[in-house]
Amino acid sequence: MSIPEVLFVCVHNAGRSQMAAALLQHHAGGAVTVRSAGSAPAESINPAVREVMAEIGIDLSREVPKKLTTDAVKASDVVITMGCGDACPVFPGKRYLDWDLTDPAGKPVEDVRPIRDDIDRRVRELLAELTATTG
Repeated sequence: MSIPEVLFVCVHNAGRSQMAAALLQHHAGGAVTVRSAGSAPAESINPAVREVMAEIGIDLSREVPKKLTTDAVKASDVVITMGCGDACPVFPGKRYLDWDLTDPAGKPVEDVRPIRDDIDRRVRELLAELTATTG
């Protein structure tokens, strides 16, 4: 049985998509291949995002924003967009989900925590769904 591949995409790949990818990677334990990318990647990960992830034991200090590529989309079974608009290429046969999430850019840590928790809940639901269909 093949391992499902999930791609999280937002504009800067510095906040939401990084949190989602790290959380799915953490919860999946190798059951899912996870990538994240941005249509216009930032220079670095949002410091408040790094901090709220560290609070739950997930280290993003080595992560860097990555440019969205057509190959990354083609390789994925599920593409989850988070406010990247029309910048995400669409291919037939792929499953697309759009998660309407607040952008953590410029927000203090206390405002980023609820975004992290919302993403965590969505990621757990997605993982349960993916592992139910592949296992």
